[in-house]
Amino acid sequence: MKKSYILIAVLLVIMTNAAACSADKPKDPHDQEDTYREVTLSLRHTQIKETSKTRLRLLEDVVAKTMAENKGVTFKMEGIEEIVNRDTKLKQEMAAGNPPDIFEVFGGADLKLYVKANRMLDLTPILKELDLMDKFRSLDEFTIDGKVYGVPYGGYSEGLFYNKKIFSSLNLDIPETWDELMETAETIKKAGYVPFGLAAKDAWMTGMMWNTIMERYVGIEAFNKLVTGETKWSDPQFIKGFEAYAEIVNKDYFTRGALGLLTPAQGSQLLRGQAAMVFTGTWDAVHFTSQDAGGLQGQIGFFAFPSIPGGLGDQHSINASYSNGFGFSSTLSKEQMDIVKKFIANFFNEEVQKRALKEDKLLPSMKLSDLSDIDPLMSEVLTVMTNASSSWPAFDAIVQPVVTAEIGIRLQELLGGLSTSEEVAANIQAAQDKANAAQVKSSGLGTPPAWESK
Repeated sequence: MKKSYILIAVLLVIMTNAAACSADKPKDPHDQEDTYREVTLSLRHTQIKETSKTRLRLLEDVVAKTMAENKGVTFKMEGIEEIVNRDTKLKQEMAAGNPPDIFEVFGGADLKLYVKANRMLDLTPILKELDLMDKFRSLDEFTIDGKVYGVPYGGYSEGLFYNKKIFSSLNLDIPETWDELMETAETIKKAGYVPFGLAAKDAWMTGMMWNTIMERYVGIEAFNKLVTGETKWSDPQFIKGFEAYAEIVNKDYFTRGALGLLTPAQGSQLLRGQAAMVFTGTWDAVHFTSQDAGGLQGQIGFFAFPSIPGGLGDQHSINASYSNGFGFSSTLSKEQMDIVKKFIANFFNEEVQKRALKEDKLLPSMKLSDLSDIDPLMSEVLTVMTNASSSWPAFDAIVQPVVTAEIGIRLQELLGGLSTSEEVAANIQAAQDKANAAQVKSSGLGTPPAWESK
């Protein structure tokens, strides 16, 4: 019996020492897991299209990693069509005060409404804690009064993608001025090709090339002053921008029947060899570099829109921005906030950004130290962006959503020959006047429609 007591005592000493040694031994950070009783986060995304599979997979990988590292945590993911989310559902949820915990959101005008209504979480402390504040190329469109309310997951640039085979066969050089662009378009048209492929049944598609033409004429500051009433859409320089767009329409340089074509038809016109150029954003580059390109793989290039003599804008600038990102509800609990920090850390890092650039052709929103093994077309895009004298955001990040919607409708009328440049400008200005007046009177949050989708 005495031996049994001695044995038990010895075992207790051994176990105590073992526990002490175990406690003193540093843990491998890769083996560490945090445990939560039960934390659930709703996550709204818009990556539901066939063309968004890669981006969705990246998001799912980050969510899976975050849940694996934090036992008891669940993400409830919901996918919804992008325009429905932006124009209707998210605005309704914001007005009611019940947005998802994590959601895709556009910076600029959309975000300002939600911040004014106190719906958005201030991410500034989190980004500082994670040492991310200086890691992004630009947080401007998500920054209001010095505070950051969203994180861009990627960027975009808009310009002219072109068929190198057609340009070579017609001995065409990259046009550098408006007149050269018109001469190039005429040569292409006479050769039996569509100069500028366009699909404009979705109103927002009409605004891309128009936006750059207008910036060349008036400059980005003139856009900024529209919301204060210091400039007007009916000003002479704005009218010149509408007239230049109408010139392309009247010369039949756009796809015939464009108003009846849905968005995917625009890029396919380039890939089929029907159109020599399309003005679009880098979000379409994934098609132009994949098997979708067929015999045109490696034969599609990119250049910035040419300068317009007499224009008041920066003639060598480019529409490039980081306006698509994630926002977070201001009503998160403390435990939900802890998981949000970990989600942000897992999503916004060089590894994920490099994957997005290589696999999805998504321009990185963060500063990357390694740009090796990049697709040649994306390398062209990055070179054009680097050589641009400046960059500026799309107009829908500046003017109110209701004005954005009006622009889409009126440009469709201009494209269809139903209205003159002056009539289009007058109608848009009327919407601008109402929006400016409402902005002064209201608290900011309503449910007007918006139309641009990137």
